[in-house]
Amino acid sequence: MKRASRSRVSRTQLAAALGVAALFATTACSADVSASGSGSTVPGTLLVGGDNGSPTFTRNFNPFSANKRNLTTYMYEPLAVVNNLDGKATPFLASSVEQPDTSTVVYHVRQGVKWSDGKAFGAEDVRFTFDLMKKNAALDTLGAWQHIKSLSVSGDTVTFHLKTADAPAAQVLDQVLIVPEHIWKDVKNPATWTNPNPVATGPFTLDTFTPNQYTLAKNATYWQADKVQVKKIVAPAANSNLDIVNNGYDWAYTFMSDVDSTWVKADAKHNSYWYPPGGTVSLLPNLTKAPFDNLDFREGLSYALDRDKIADKAEQGYVKAAGQTGLLLPNYQDWLNSSIADDGKITQSTSKALAAFKKAGYTRRGGKLVDSAGKQLTLSITTANGWSDYLRGVQVVRQELSALGIKVNLNQPQAAAYQESLQNGDFDLIMGSFGGSGSLYQDYNNLLNSGFKKAVGTGTSANFERYGNAATDALLAKFKATTDTAEQRKIVDRLQQVVHDQLPAISLFYGGLWGLSSDKNFTGWPTAKNPYASLMTWGSTSLLVLTHLQRAN
Repeated sequence: MKRASRSRVSRTQLAAALGVAALFATTACSADVSASGSGSTVPGTLLVGGDNGSPTFTRNFNPFSANKRNLTTYMYEPLAVVNNLDGKATPFLASSVEQPDTSTVVYHVRQGVKWSDGKAFGAEDVRFTFDLMKKNAALDTLGAWQHIKSLSVSGDTVTFHLKTADAPAAQVLDQVLIVPEHIWKDVKNPATWTNPNPVATGPFTLDTFTPNQYTLAKNATYWQADKVQVKKIVAPAANSNLDIVNNGYDWAYTFMSDVDSTWVKADAKHNSYWYPPGGTVSLLPNLTKAPFDNLDFREGLSYALDRDKIADKAEQGYVKAAGQTGLLLPNYQDWLNSSIADDGKITQSTSKALAAFKKAGYTRRGGKLVDSAGKQLTLSITTANGWSDYLRGVQVVRQELSALGIKVNLNQPQAAAYQESLQNGDFDLIMGSFGGSGSLYQDYNNLLNSGFKKAVGTGTSANFERYGNAATDALLAKFKATTDTAEQRKIVDRLQQVVHDQLPAISLFYGGLWGLSSDKNFTGWPTAKNPYASLMTWGSTSLLVLTHLQRAN
């Protein structure tokens, strides 16, 4: 049986990147590029705002490291590249993949591939990489071994036997970056090794490196070199918005306020942007404490908020208000539950909000929303310091709740402390994001699965609001165990109803993927009309872009 519905399952999480106004450091650019807005000065060179020094670069190209240079993924390849927008997988180091049943995944490893040092790549490198992650748990950043029972190699075929019926596991395995056994077998501590001179199979190899800039050169022996038109990539350490505009970058990822008057105006003929939704920014209530554990109370919060106004203020009109189905739209428009009105959009209603709050024990007296003892309702909302779109959104939330008589305090810890509060459940309400993995299963699983539910004070990697429901867990288990599209649709309809009716997260707006591109030197960039990838400048989806681009002249 061929693998079914590959576009429905994945594990990649973008929450750390989604919705963040990525306003880079303003250190002066030291790259050897034109400052006249003319872009790359050497034909075939791509100037990328894909990595940002702090303020300078550390030479770390370990593909398993959280601190690796972002363009490491332009050199190392996975078995298949997954488009984070729709979950579609494109074979790379695997020429094909089959899922004969929901507990087995079979990869046919591509023949004729060489490592950049000239050594042959093969199935044993795949086995070695997965065994390396098993022996060194810190390398298993995707959690592949949470799914794998065992694996075996026969010729060019690698077969994974899974622990359970686990259809979504396939795309987790897809995305693991493969390393060469002949290099890594002698590394004493692979978790801390910086891999300063990477040997990889991908379209680029490391060319030059300084603390202020590094460059990549085209891998002449790349197995699909005919698809790679870029000869050299320049990655400066300083990537302020001013640098990106004035130095004529070809490709960058950053939020620019009034992008039409900055990036586009700098070269109206060639510069463009595409901001597809990449996650659902939401208010996450702490479901372990009152009154947030009360559904009537959550309904009051939901009806009190004008999502259109919040979205317009937070993201300056570049993305839209989110519906309350848990679906990322328009990415999954064709999966909408037709029985949920208005695509799940919740219209602000003061009367409905007050009625719901009354059921929860709060009434308005003298312009204040008070409990039975006459005490004003006071809430705290946490958001990360420096995440300007989150802050703009939460300021509107405070205004709208204040208009009902609720006192709202804002907590703005630094990003690291914010992440700790999010993971540990140390909040009343917190701005957060879910979805955008390219997988409906994974999006709902990370939001709703009680397996992630931990006691407050104990960190968790998902389900930060700490939702738990046995019936919902059963739905997720069915979703995990089926490759039948019709059955998946029935399950997704019910999961949408859970998010809509039970409000485990109060959806606000979609977080954009802030991609900028110029077609002066290269054409073929992803767009809304050709969404074969996002314009993210890091991660394996970049390989889809780099193998699509064509020289403009």
